[in-house]
Amino acid sequence: MRIKTTITLLLAALGLLNVTAFGHGGVELGPNGGRILEFSKNESMHGEVTVKDGKFSIALLDKDMKPVKVTQQSLSATGGNREKPEKLAVEKTESGFTLPLVKEGDWLIVQYKETPEAKAVTARFAYDTATCSKCKAQEWICQCDQKKK
Repeated sequence: MRIKTTITLLLAALGLLNVTAFGHGGVELGPNGGRILEFSKNESMHGEVTVKDGKFSIALLDKDMKPVKVTQQSLSATGGNREKPEKLAVEKTESGFTLPLVKEGDWLIVQYKETPEAKAVTARFAYDTATCSKCKAQEWICQCDQKKK
C-alpha cells in the first residue's frame, strides 16, 4: 500500500510539473486579438490587453465584448517580479488605459475599479513573449488549449 501511495503521489507531482512547465495557452482573446482579463465577478466587465507602440493598451469591454467608454473607472498597475515589484504609470484614454510594458517574463498585475468607491478587482498574467510552437503566437496570447475544447 505504501509503494502504491508513493507512486500515485509521484505521478501526480509529475502531472502538476507538466502542467506548470508546458501548460501555456488557454487564454481568452478579445475582438482585437488581445488577452482578456476579468474585471468583474459576474463577467460583465472585461479588459482586453494588447501591445501598441511599445506599451500595453487595455480596452474596456462589456459582457458582449463591446467597447465601453471610460468615465469614472480607474486602473492601477504593478509590474516586475516578486522581489522587486514596481508601480507603473497608468494613463486614462477614452476607451481604456495605457501603461508601460513589463520586461519579458515579468508579471503584470492590474487593479480595476468601476467607481472610486468600488472594491478593486485584481487581474494578472505573466508577460511571456516566447513563440508557441503550435500556433506561432506569443505565449501570453496563445490559445492553443482553447482550440482543443
